[in-house]
Amino acid sequence: QVQLVESGGGLVQAGGSLRLSCAASGNIFSINSMGWYRQAPGMQRELVASITTRGVTYTHDSVKGRFTISRDDAENTVSLQMDNLGPEDTAVYYCSAELYYGEVVLGQGAQVTVSS
Repeated sequence: QVQLVESGGGLVQAGGSLRLSCAASGNIFSINSMGWYRQAPGMQRELVASITTRGVTYTHDSVKGRFTISRDDAENTVSLQMDNLGPEDTAVYYCSAELYYGEVVLGQGAQVTVSS
């Protein structure tokens, strides 16, 4: 099993920055990629960014140029640096780990609120 613990998030004004971090534990060698989903009220959950064990990244078009995903293999962590935040980024952000056999594990979620 894989466990994910998130930190970061909070309230920020539009144009500000926040950083989310996620620490993985357990059977980390089963992880193919890690990333971040978000879900706004009344909306479907969407993948914001991900990074594979080989460092291949994906970033949703809506956050390109503003969000940066990175990983620290020594610490088994993945981070999401979010800059130039806007109210449309308000959501619960979930750390994710996609395992080699297809299962996706999610963290408990971190609230990000951007005020205008």
